[in-house]
Amino acid sequence: MQILKARFALRASASQFQAWSAAKHRTATTDSKSVEYKPIRSVLVANRGEIAIRVFRACTELGIRSVAIYSEQDKLQMHRQKADESYLVGKGLPPVEAYLSIPEIIRVAKENDVDAVHPGYGLLSERSDFAQAIINAGLRFIGPSPAVVQQMGDKVAARKAAIEAKVPIVPGTDGPVTTKEEALEFCKQHGLPVIFKAAYGGGGRGMRVVREMSEVASNFERASSEALGAFGNGSMFIERFIERPRHIEVQLLGDKAGNVVHLYERDCSVQRRHQKVVEIAPAPHLDPEVSI
Repeated sequence: MQILKARFALRASASQFQAWSAAKHRTATTDSKSVEYKPIRSVLVANRGEIAIRVFRACTELGIRSVAIYSEQDKLQMHRQKADESYLVGKGLPPVEAYLSIPEIIRVAKENDVDAVHPGYGLLSERSDFAQAIINAGLRFIGPSPAVVQQMGDKVAARKAAIEAKVPIVPGTDGPVTTKEEALEFCKQHGLPVIFKAAYGGGGRGMRVVREMSEVASNFERASSEALGAFGNGSMFIERFIERPRHIEVQLLGDKAGNVVHLYERDCSVQRRHQKVVEIAPAPHLDPEVSI
């Protein structure tokens, strides 16, 4: 399922629906705006491991040159071998810091004639400053615009957007929480259980469920430390924890010409360590009035 998602996302986002627009004419025109068709010849994946390998596989199928980056400690890792080219980033830095080094990633891309950068998931994928830096460097970012990344990657901004869209929400912090004292105050006010989440990252990293007041401080520090290591920012978002919820998603894909499609709903409730294990589409037993 994850491999198929990576392939489809690359086809739709990386090529910006190349097959559809090229089949019509050199310049794609929609009701919203016109976009010059420009194929992507090479993609750098700003990630590592199986995440990068999935994108490289899709690149191979599409005839796109794949470019890997690796830290000094990862020089023998498989993702380096699976790419057409690979380059060292962050010499002298710890592994995670190397992959979070935005200037280094841009340097490699510019020096090696890369057209576009794919963030994968985790690491820099939910950092709007990374998306903006890629665009400012004259490269293409395979993913949402920096504004959308900021709104969805920042859990506080995403919460605000949900409120404005009149989506029901559970009690949560109004802004990023940086100290265990703030966390304790929220828990005393709203009660337990709560869940700590990395404010500027996802993928299950920097998350802890707390059911006892005595565990608030220690779990906050662990979650914050993990978030700092994974995303370069240890700020937390806190909200009341819902036991045994159903996790329903709708995936959206859009291009620069204003075309947007959805892939219907899917049930992602089966998880391990806050990471999805099984995704079922269409979502079973979903109220027809809710489903698309």
